[in-house]
Amino acid sequence: MLKNIIKINLFKYKLYSTVTKTSLSEPLNISTSDNVNDLIPIPASDNESKQYSLKIIDLVKEISSLNLLEVADLNALLKKTLNIQDIASSFNPLSIAAMNAQNMQSNSNDKEAQSSTKTAFTVKMTKYDETKKVGIIKEIKNLMTGMNLVQAKKYVESLPQTVKSDLGKDEAEKLKEQLTALGATIVIE
Repeated sequence: MLKNIIKINLFKYKLYSTVTKTSLSEPLNISTSDNVNDLIPIPASDNESKQYSLKIIDLVKEISSLNLLEVADLNALLKKTLNIQDIASSFNPLSIAAMNAQNMQSNSNDKEAQSSTKTAFTVKMTKYDETKKVGIIKEIKNLMTGMNLVQAKKYVESLPQTVKSDLGKDEAEKLKEQLTALGATIVIE
């Protein structure tokens, strides 16, 4: 299988190098029996130093001799010539401070909007009429799933308690009216 993969890659390499060197009108002479090492250069290991062309070496020498203003001009010209767009620096203290200020402002606006349009309400019982305690205990037992009479009695006697939370405004008002009619003092938060 590895041999087939090598042959396919060799074929692709030879095809690419042949097409780029010759015109398309000429016939292609491709054979898969060639030695792979002759066509694909073996990369240098980490211990060996890479050999650079003289053109690259001369470019490095010239660029390293430039002063800071010339490097900035070179940078601008390369960006213009190669059509490279500027990317914002990931560490710019002024832009980070501006983003933080904008986030804080949007967070405070969000909190103001949330407080003005509250959608979830909590119904709390703060006290009750001692003469109507039994009716309130029965109603609490019915409202709270899985609660028996003894638990409902302890619940009512240890006020203030949250009866229900995350209710809509209409539901909270109905529950308040229901428990107030039985003799409980209710607060909606």
